[in-house]
Amino acid sequence: MSLRDIKTKIRSVDRTRKVTKAMETVSAVKMRKAQQRALSGRPYARAALAILERLSPSLATISHPLTKVRPVHRAALVVVTSDKGLCGVLNAAVLKEAQRIIAEHSTLTTADWDVYAFGRKAAEYFGRRGYALQSKFENVSDDIALENLETVSADVTARFESGLVDQVLVVFTNFKSTFEQEAVSHTLLPLSVEQFGEIVTAITPTKGLLSVVQPAEAPAFYTVEPTAEAVLGALLPRLASVFVYHMLLESKASEHSARMVAMKNASDKSRDLSKALTRVFNKTRQAVITREVSEIVGGIEAMAIR
Repeated sequence: MSLRDIKTKIRSVDRTRKVTKAMETVSAVKMRKAQQRALSGRPYARAALAILERLSPSLATISHPLTKVRPVHRAALVVVTSDKGLCGVLNAAVLKEAQRIIAEHSTLTTADWDVYAFGRKAAEYFGRRGYALQSKFENVSDDIALENLETVSADVTARFESGLVDQVLVVFTNFKSTFEQEAVSHTLLPLSVEQFGEIVTAITPTKGLLSVVQPAEAPAFYTVEPTAEAVLGALLPRLASVFVYHMLLESKASEHSARMVAMKNASDKSRDLSKALTRVFNKTRQAVITREVSEIVGGIEAMAIR
């Protein structure tokens, strides 16, 4: 490799590092905001669980369409990915978890799944494989589009109540820390206290003050007005919307965290590569200078002999 080629490669690596450094800085700013929104939304999820736990003794005998468990002949899958890449294995982990869930339902074919895709990566992945995309939304903005949230929540609850789908599953990335994000899956419908409890337990930090959560003690009986059926009819769809909203918040915080870490690693690698290329350049230039000096000395000696 010539000196010119090495210098060109060094300049290219340096320019790439400037881009990755800028993306790292932008992602760090967005990450802090997204993390704050995700963490501030977690108490609402715990409060929703507390409401469901407190009402469960009084409403145990009430049957609601959103809580009915039936054989699964058709299912809906809500998948949250990013629109853009450059965020490590974040999207790949979510899609892998989604495929694991699909593989567990071995009796269902591709035509038996209705997919709701948040993010272009999920839409492209399932669209190429022949799955029916009921809805697909862009996931570029850091703000959660409430109209998209309401559209998906209302659609999946209506399809479940009417019997068009027998189960609604969700796959997203749970934010644990800046350097740790985990692709998880849960059953959204049929809704149960146990399932919602698993979701809230998964988002509770293992360390710090927020890790101490006092369990909600349900009283022996509640007097419900106007009727228990009316309360359930208003409460359960709202709990499903709360979980979908929480899912989008967690995914957005995970995306920016993963992208910041990926861009930092890319910047570090490019810096190391630039240093290595600089050493190669210096060694090559030194060899060229040594060869030229040797040629000059050899020429002078040849002239002296004459």
